Amino acid sequence: MRVASIVSLLAAVVSGEAFAQEVPAAATAAAGSGGLNNPAIAGEIPEQPVPRVPDGTPDFSGVWSGGGPIGDIREGLMPGEEIVLLPEAKAIMDSRLSAEDPEANCLPTGVPRIAPYPWRIVQSPSYGKAQVLYFLFEGNIHSFRQVFMDGREHPEDPDPTWYGHSIGHWEDDTLVIDTVGFNELFWFDFLGHPHTTQLHVIERYTRTSFGTLENVTTVIDPGAYAKPFTIRFEARLRPGWDLMEYICNENNQDVEHLRGAPGL
Repeated sequence: MRVASIVSLLAAVVSGEAFAQEVPAAATAAAGSGGLNNPAIAGEIPEQPVPRVPDGTPDFSGVWSGGGPIGDIREGLMPGEEIVLLPEAKAIMDSRLSAEDPEANCLPTGVPRIAPYPWRIVQSPSYGKAQVLYFLFEGNIHSFRQVFMDGREHPEDPDPTWYGHSIGHWEDDTLVIDTVGFNELFWFDFLGHPHTTQLHVIERYTRTSFGTLENVTTVIDPGAYAKPFTIRFEARLRPGWDLMEYICNENNQDVEHLRGAPGL
């Protein structure tokens, strides 16, 4: 593969100078190895009960970091799981250059990938229950995911998009999000793991403590992978943090340095 392991670090911070006020240096340095998923560098958060909204379901609102793959999706594989690329998908991955990474070129990360920047969950109440849940992303671009919680089904033929069409429901204290209707433009990680428009993602979010949001995701894509696989990552709460305005195209200064990356 022609993507260098050394530049997995650069992928985590490319276009990110504006985030120096928010992302701790230790977290940025470790981002290429899942650093923002590492509670050891997240700082201490006082333990207290998981907050709940009026209908009794957990309140996920707040600013978080981490929660998905950044440098290498394989870091989150659950025990006994493996990623088995089909030959055509492997050829696509092997042909990719780090400088071609859409996330490094100011485009959305898609799902389940997460950018190494803060993001926010907003639960929109309606008659006491959340009907739409939003993920607000600070980088690379200001973008959002919306999760419909009103019981609707997926459309029969959804328009392919970066974040797909998401519907959610609660199973006890776990939020289950089912998403289809993706385009095939984003990468799963900086290494270039691909997908097709057949991608189907099932995410299970559980607030295991006040400061920790667990995300267990099953990836199903018969167009690119021989079998489904499941990954697990943790997001950490960032109390007192706010999302900053950040325009990727105004600060994207480092992507040119990725072009000459040596192969693995």
